[in-house]
Amino acid sequence: MSFFRHSVFVALRHFRAWTRQRGYVAFALAQPVIWLLLYGQLFRRVVELPGLPASSYITFLTPGVVMMTALFAGGWSGSAILAEIQGGVMDRFLVSPVNRGALIAGRLLSVGVVCTVQSLILVGFGLILGARLEGGALGMVALLASAILLSTVIGALSNAVALAARKRESVIGAANFILLFLTFLSPVYLAPVYLARDLMPDWIRLVTRFNPVSWSVEAAREALTPHADWDFVLWRIGYLLLFAIVSGWVACRAFRAYQNSA
Repeated sequence: MSFFRHSVFVALRHFRAWTRQRGYVAFALAQPVIWLLLYGQLFRRVVELPGLPASSYITFLTPGVVMMTALFAGGWSGSAILAEIQGGVMDRFLVSPVNRGALIAGRLLSVGVVCTVQSLILVGFGLILGARLEGGALGMVALLASAILLSTVIGALSNAVALAARKRESVIGAANFILLFLTFLSPVYLAPVYLARDLMPDWIRLVTRFNPVSWSVEAAREALTPHADWDFVLWRIGYLLLFAIVSGWVACRAFRAYQNSA
């Protein structure tokens, strides 16, 4: 029980710290809203091309922007743990009776809560802009589950990189490379997997197929259609869950290595 209790305590600590950074919260919400407005207007006529599974581009875009926000929420969590290490906060935790696994689990739980809040706000903006999300309550649950699992996967890997590198520049460089790579090889904005699958090089098709961002976006979009293929949705959520477990294990191993060297 101490693991779960300590995880919740650590998560609440990080969530309170997040809510106190009003400027950061404002920018974290403003950026994806701008994506919705900008790309929603720029590519609105893409739906006239055959093969796009949406009635309007804003309907197609909204789940993608939600996943993009979850991706970046998780991707930059390594910077926070690095700041705690450099500020001596982590050393204080290590001499306290807190469960060691909870220091990682609580951080990831906090990222999931932040991701949920951001996702609900973005869905609201999408609906205001005209998105038709017809999957009902189950569709929204699937969207939130996909976003939370994606942020958990990327957040755990980001923490592992930070614990291994222990250099802010290395973490920033790795985050920029990985996040942009995963974004542009996924159907977040445009959809090569729908519109030009046969034209893609084999290696890009392979990366797109096994890209966790693609799994989350595809699961959310399918779940929000009026007649969703739930086998398709649940398989992709299952992939994300398995990846999250593996990523969490990697982060815990990295934390153990840090603890042994501290």
